Amino acid sequence: MKIAIIGTGNLGKSIAKGLITTNAITTLYLTKRNTDSIAEFDGYKNVTLTTDNTLAVKNSDIIILAVQPSHLEGVLKDIKSLITENHVLISTVTGFSIAKIETIVGADQFIIRAMPNTAIAVGKSMTCICSNVKGSKRIKVAEAIFNRLGHSLAIPESQMQAATVVCASGIAFWMRLIRATSQAAIQLGFDAKEAQELAMYTSEGAASLLIANGHHPEEEIDRVTTPKGCTIEGLNEMEHKGLSSSLIQGMIASYNKISNIRKEQV
Repeated sequence: MKIAIIGTGNLGKSIAKGLITTNAITTLYLTKRNTDSIAEFDGYKNVTLTTDNTLAVKNSDIIILAVQPSHLEGVLKDIKSLITENHVLISTVTGFSIAKIETIVGADQFIIRAMPNTAIAVGKSMTCICSNVKGSKRIKVAEAIFNRLGHSLAIPESQMQAATVVCASGIAFWMRLIRATSQAAIQLGFDAKEAQELAMYTSEGAASLLIANGHHPEEEIDRVTTPKGCTIEGLNEMEHKGLSSSLIQGMIASYNKISNIRKEQV
């Protein structure tokens, strides 16, 4: 695939790392106002670093837009005349609707929105995608890209803000849970390095069980809880202290924040 990433910031770099690592590219153009910040990609085969969005678009079929929301409109206007009937536009920009993209480049373009998370750098992203009417004919292209970088799920655009909280912000939420597990392990006698190792791989194992078996979390919980045992004692204490409630309310607060920001932008 001939891919360009326009605006190779933190997320763009994560996508680039994933694409390179999984050999998902024929050519890859990475654009940035200052290419010094993406110098780590210099020297990779078939990867070109440039400040020229025009060059990147002309030499690519799939355009991944990863700029700041305030810059997207200007970028789209700049490349509009270069977009052909073969280009697929994939926007990872939060809060910038498909309808707004259509008003700039036209509804007759293949337009897809994608919400990956930073685990895309290690091929483990949960990416939600949606498209305009024409873009639905190329949704499989986006799925092919993001399934090589983790797992993708096609959803209605109306759920993209919620997906941002669950998947993108969700990385931070899970990191905090892993950190808390590490802190508990230290208090129980492990050194910091051992504690983090225990927390990381236990977390990975829990998710892998659900992915492999397709079970509800409670089914797996039942497998490790026994009457009057230490696991149920710990779970009940966590719930008494509001673990599930705090996580749910935190995610709702994050969603409300996104909604308020979007209202302010309208």
